[in-house]
Amino acid sequence: MIRTLKGWRESLAVYAHPRVCSMLLLGFSSGLPFPLVLTTLSAWLRQSGIERTHIGYFGWVGLAYSIKFFWAPLVDRLQLPLLHRLGRRRSWMLVAQACAALGLLRMGMLEPISPASATHIALLAALTAFASATQDIAVDAYRIEAVTTELQGAMSAAYSVGYQLALLASGAGALFTASAYGWTSAYCLIAACLSVGMLTTVLMPEPAGRIDRATLAEEERVVAFLERSAHWPAGLRQAMAWLIGAVVCPFVDFFHRNGLRAGLPILGLIVTYRLNYSTMGAAANPFYIDMGFSLTQIATVSKVYGVIMTMAGGLFGGLLVARYGPLRTMLLGWLLLSAANLFYAYIAGIHADLWWLAAAISIDNLGNGIAGTAFIAYMSSLTNAAYTATQYALFGTLWSLPAKTIGGFWGTIVDAVGYRPFFVYTAVIGIPSLLLLLWLMRRQERSA
Repeated sequence: MIRTLKGWRESLAVYAHPRVCSMLLLGFSSGLPFPLVLTTLSAWLRQSGIERTHIGYFGWVGLAYSIKFFWAPLVDRLQLPLLHRLGRRRSWMLVAQACAALGLLRMGMLEPISPASATHIALLAALTAFASATQDIAVDAYRIEAVTTELQGAMSAAYSVGYQLALLASGAGALFTASAYGWTSAYCLIAACLSVGMLTTVLMPEPAGRIDRATLAEEERVVAFLERSAHWPAGLRQAMAWLIGAVVCPFVDFFHRNGLRAGLPILGLIVTYRLNYSTMGAAANPFYIDMGFSLTQIATVSKVYGVIMTMAGGLFGGLLVARYGPLRTMLLGWLLLSAANLFYAYIAGIHADLWWLAAAISIDNLGNGIAGTAFIAYMSSLTNAAYTATQYALFGTLWSLPAKTIGGFWGTIVDAVGYRPFFVYTAVIGIPSLLLLLWLMRRQERSA
């Protein structure tokens, strides 16, 4: 018993590490724009009388977070002019944070009262999401490069807690502010909060890049091959070598380290693991409104209490990852999220009061905190330091692109069959990830 308590105390001590504390603030900065271009935006649109089907299409703005792999190689390799003294990671963070803040300010100046203004808001939301996704690329790379493997669970948990605090600010905070002072004030307030991330970026140290000799030798062989066999101008050969090193080599490196037999199931798990959560995420606020709850009730239960539950789940998930590993922790998170979706299906068919809603949100957000922390730690463990941003962005694209694409049709599905069958569908869609997770857990146990 004493040894067990000592082990838990040692696990908790990792949260005092300076870079873990910095990750808390960077997670806060990363999470601020997300609701204002998706979930909080959907509440604003619904309150303004926009149809649910059209609100569902607004969810495709979130695809910017899913396709960030396509410009992640630039963040991995390209130094920004003038800001290069900050280092690659910090310079990209600072530019992305400033652009996201400007996008939110401009969105807040508009009103979705006509098709033209709604289209303008959609374009600004897409640009803001692009800047926010770029910030995520740089922050993810920093998180993986700044500490050793042993601290990745704590870094993931700190990031998740900071992210949830941001969701509290841009979710409940924005709804409370909008209810009292209007949506313009809400968007301007959250844009100002991004200064927390900017200040952290300027003050924290740049992580040291760690590229092993084998990786460098592989890229040097590519350059030598092009120089010998490609009769192109020197500038074109160098550009192709850079492109292959930045885009092709991350793929080759992943399968070289894992092999096809394990690599394909790993990628399959990444694609399917978050389907049971992400496909219903954009439907949450409209569902609460259609159930008859006010903005204040939604802000209190979903955006305050719910975020606290997610943070608790994130911290607990970090401890579980440290003691039991990412895969076992991911299994617990999956079970809780699937149970939450079925619970939502149940309350959709009854006259649910605020207590029923709180119970559903408790299961949902606790499971999301555990699953999210473990999933981040697992994907982080799969990257090579030479391609941190590119490989992690690839994993992000693989899990979020299918989920967000499918999730964009939530309004059409609900209008066709109702909320109850929709929530059952969101639970069933996650079954493939359970099978892959169990297979990888068994394989890991055999290897051990």
